[in-house]
Amino acid sequence: MDGRDSREWFVPLTGILFIVLLFVSFIVTGEPKDATHSPTEIAQWYSDNKDSAEIGAFISVLAALVLIFFGAYLKKVLEAAGGGSMLPTLVLIGVTIVGISAAIDNMLVFVAAERVDDIPASGIQTIQAIFDNDFLPFLLGIMVFLWSVGLSVLQTGALPKWMGWLAVVLAVISLLGPIGFAAVIGAAVWVLLASIILTLQARRAGPAPTQPAAT
Repeated sequence: MDGRDSREWFVPLTGILFIVLLFVSFIVTGEPKDATHSPTEIAQWYSDNKDSAEIGAFISVLAALVLIFFGAYLKKVLEAAGGGSMLPTLVLIGVTIVGISAAIDNMLVFVAAERVDDIPASGIQTIQAIFDNDFLPFLLGIMVFLWSVGLSVLQTGALPKWMGWLAVVLAVISLLGPIGFAAVIGAAVWVLLASIILTLQARRAGPAPTQPAAT
């Protein structure tokens, strides 16, 4: 990638930052009572953990934002490596779907925590039931991401070939019904590995040499 800025190697670190923010959001938010519990128990959990649930939801949205930036960088790398097909674009579309799904998911947590004192406990249970089962948009984004990035890496060689095959294997797992959600965890690991590899590649490449001015 000609014209590379000397600080561009910071950009792929967004993948690592995404994982860090994601873990922090899980720790801060905690684990809400699922919809199989009584409405009173669920509402009480949100009442007792109001601030942490809202803060954790916001951190999770920040993680989604960072993931989209990482997806944009990955798209750029794949296109520069010769990915002239639609696959690099689909990579960015995939992470964007995941990011929007995360925003909707955390909106439910935020609403339940913010309005727990204003709506009946049965309403909080309904919100929790939706939260417990809103994984399909996530899975859609993960499938788009894994298939497109796996095939694109195999096509361009922008990352080691084993990274391409790993993404394809995870993409196949994502098609296996309910257990396909395991591919979400695998995709997070893939992003972490890709972030490290891309950062090392960008560090080795360094800034492009300055062209002498024409006389």
